[in-house]
Amino acid sequence: MCETLAKMNNKINYLLNTVRCVHRCSSVLVSQSSATTRKHFSRGSLHLPIHKNVNFRKSFLNILPSLYGSSVQFLSQRIDVSSIGAEIQPEKSTEALLSEHDPQSSLELDKWDDSGSSKERHVRDRSEPFFNSLQKCSCPSDVLDLASESAVSIKHFTNCLTTVWRLFKNLSEDQQRYERQLIFEHPAFVKLCQHLLRDCRRMTRGDLVFSLHAVVNLGVPQNTLLVQTLVRVCQEKLNQLDNRCISVLATTLTGLNKDKNVNALQAGLQLLVEQRIPSIKDIFILQNLMRCMGKDAPVFLKKKLEMAILKEIDHLTFLNAMRVFLALVAMNYCSIPILNACSKKIQENVHDVPFRQLILILEACYSLQYRNVKLFSALADYVHSTVCLWDKKQIIHFLSAFETLGFQPSELMDIFAEKVTKDPEFLNLKELLIVLRVYSRLNYVPRDQKHLFFETLHSCLNKYLPQISNTELLKAVYSLCILGYLPHRALDELLEKDSRDELLLSGDPYKETKETMLRCVKTCMELDSPSFTKPAFVLTENFSSLVSVNLRKAQEALIELLGDENMFLQNVQLPYKYHIDFEIRMDSDRKEVLPITATDVHAGSNIQRLALLFVPLSAFCVGTMHPQGKLAMKNRHLNKLGYHVILVLNKKFQEMTNEDAVEFLKGKIYSENAFSFSEVTVQDNN
Repeated sequence: MCETLAKMNNKINYLLNTVRCVHRCSSVLVSQSSATTRKHFSRGSLHLPIHKNVNFRKSFLNILPSLYGSSVQFLSQRIDVSSIGAEIQPEKSTEALLSEHDPQSSLELDKWDDSGSSKERHVRDRSEPFFNSLQKCSCPSDVLDLASESAVSIKHFTNCLTTVWRLFKNLSEDQQRYERQLIFEHPAFVKLCQHLLRDCRRMTRGDLVFSLHAVVNLGVPQNTLLVQTLVRVCQEKLNQLDNRCISVLATTLTGLNKDKNVNALQAGLQLLVEQRIPSIKDIFILQNLMRCMGKDAPVFLKKKLEMAILKEIDHLTFLNAMRVFLALVAMNYCSIPILNACSKKIQENVHDVPFRQLILILEACYSLQYRNVKLFSALADYVHSTVCLWDKKQIIHFLSAFETLGFQPSELMDIFAEKVTKDPEFLNLKELLIVLRVYSRLNYVPRDQKHLFFETLHSCLNKYLPQISNTELLKAVYSLCILGYLPHRALDELLEKDSRDELLLSGDPYKETKETMLRCVKTCMELDSPSFTKPAFVLTENFSSLVSVNLRKAQEALIELLGDENMFLQNVQLPYKYHIDFEIRMDSDRKEVLPITATDVHAGSNIQRLALLFVPLSAFCVGTMHPQGKLAMKNRHLNKLGYHVILVLNKKFQEMTNEDAVEFLKGKIYSENAFSFSEVTVQDNN
């Protein structure tokens, strides 16, 4: 009987071994086929057809249905908030204990690229064949082929997954699209995901967070059982994570949408970060945490992160400076000391900043309302000095970014205007509209080629009249009128009844803005016309005897200087809907201020009218007293109406003492040159 049982057992074992052998052989054939396909793709770049309509999400779910859950929610209740920040004990999982005497690959975060992905360093025994082979893999499919042949432990699978991500992120966008399809359809990837799902609670903390990071960035859907389980396990092991793992996890969370599990992990991570901040000395980790905490982080936490960065600011590198800049945007927190330090590093290394990063820096300054003239000037000078290296679209992009900030890069605008005038076909319609907007808002016309520049832009606009929309036509004409140039043919087409009716359709959310622009165009047509002559007398209306709170100081200073309220008008309304803060009338020599009542009775050419305008800093180009387009147009039109304009920077005026304010107005009123367009430097954030 025993012999019979032994023979049966031998036959069963033989059968099982045969099945295993057949399975291994089939796996090898599939792997070799996949490797051959991959190598052909790698050598021939994108010669293979790319199926642009492939839905990778559906493909992955069809391959791996067991890992997918449409409504999986594991809101963890196991986060021990009271123990957050406690001393981290060394972690040894079952897998780690089993493989303690074997060569293994521990993943350690060394650096991160701009997208937040990690560059991994393999600390391992060089003699182990598996990790030697893994290091030689040149693409994700090679790694998966190796995994199907040789991977047997958790360390093998987690290292394979993170290596797949490391190689994948270095591919071009088109290559990634094709390679993602190969990854999701590879049988070894399914096997790898199944092992992660089964063994995730036995992983070391480093393997856990790196695996989640790789899975998310490879595009595995968030609501799969795999991703949700990894998120849940990260919740359970949150207190065991060291600072570097926290940084990886924080970066991963920025790529996930909000759901119950993610929100719970985010809340726990926020509490943990609050406790750990004093112990974190690495600026790279701190900026990752700033990005993860985001705009919704409480103010006190933002301040803690700010102080931690400032403590390490002396160790700030050029790359960290750019990352911290963008991290402050992600957190929506304007820290002037940090931004100034980052700006200084960027200025010192401006020649190493690529085009996209330059634009991101300017956009960040706009988002944070940060105005640093030295930084803007350094970037503008760099672009100007290397203008031959940039193409037309890049220069226009730079100019548009500077225009958004209100900064006038005059040398760059000069050289670009020269390119436009040399080649009238230089601009397409979209670029023409951007150029018109930039030059009009910044109130800049090339010094030596004003007429030629206007004529070139006008001819370009005329060329596009048959295809331009009414709204685009309005914007183009409005920009030219702001600069004081009247494009007659475009004006005629704009003011036709059909065009005007289409622009002012009821229900249009931009109707009011368009009405304002049309009114401005009509005002320019009349006041900037060569046939317009200065009127001998302008009818004014004292709109109100009350002045706004921010003008009361000016009112009191004028009363003290002139002796009586009857010596000036305040809150004056003029024709064409122009408004001035104060009007003063003087004799022709500008020696004596005349009472308002007397000049009303004896109005004549021997009376000079002064218009005092108290304007905000935003009405000037950043760092100068050069007025932007709308203010320059108003100044030009007030001159046409017979006024000498005095522009006063209201912020600086409010900071003066009462005595200084009186002396300041005295110097402006009795000066022969009431206003000059000379550019006066204004103190910036530094």
